[in-house]
Amino acid sequence: MNTLERIVAATRREVEERKRRRPLNGAGPRSDIRDFAGALARPGLSLIAEHKRRSPSAGAIREDRSLPEVVQAYERGGAAALSILTEGPNFGGSLDDLVAARAASSLPLLRKDFIVDPYQVLEAHAAGADAVLLIVAALAPGELAALHEQVMSLSLTALVEVHDEREMEVALEVGARVIGINNRDLTTLEVDLRRGLDLVRAAPEGVIKVAESGFSAQGELRELEAGGFDAVLMGEALMRSEDIVATCSALTAPTM
Repeated sequence: MNTLERIVAATRREVEERKRRRPLNGAGPRSDIRDFAGALARPGLSLIAEHKRRSPSAGAIREDRSLPEVVQAYERGGAAALSILTEGPNFGGSLDDLVAARAASSLPLLRKDFIVDPYQVLEAHAAGADAVLLIVAALAPGELAALHEQVMSLSLTALVEVHDEREMEVALEVGARVIGINNRDLTTLEVDLRRGLDLVRAAPEGVIKVAESGFSAQGELRELEAGGFDAVLMGEALMRSEDIVATCSALTAPTM
């Protein structure tokens, strides 16, 4: 069993337990949904800044700063949106982090987790998420299509993550309008920074394209923008920074 399969299997078990403890039968309308896709579609390369305490590949990243402190620094540094990792066993996150980020920042929020069940979409909606991550590699095509439809029906944005051309085709078949291209192979955790630049050519015009994993320098971001990306998702490099505001400001500064 590879890393992704192990995490997905554990997530499915945890979700079943949460469903028994706290049933969610539906979602009422929300008038406070922020435009995640719109934030990424602005001119230039938009930064999605991620709050991530630890990861299976990097171990502990940053656990000495409060979440409100981090997300407020991201906002002051010019981030367009926030990604909040809510997976607990491997990344140290929770839905409480999403609620706290909502209270601390005015930016659109992505719930980043291994979403495998409609219940998790309802959780995300209730906790204040404006967008939900759907990973093609973690879902059967029918599951992906149903979850994507559910996310859209709640007026949230679906960020559909792909790793290769076959997954790109699956994402486009379900109607994905925001596609994340992950440089990290979730089965081995290896990162290839050329993956996204090669794969972005397969995404049609009109789709918002997000680069994910492994970036840390403004030169890399300039290459992404030139290659056709609309946004980049960064977490570890920002979380490790001693001055988050300055680091974000440098990364989001207009290029000459």
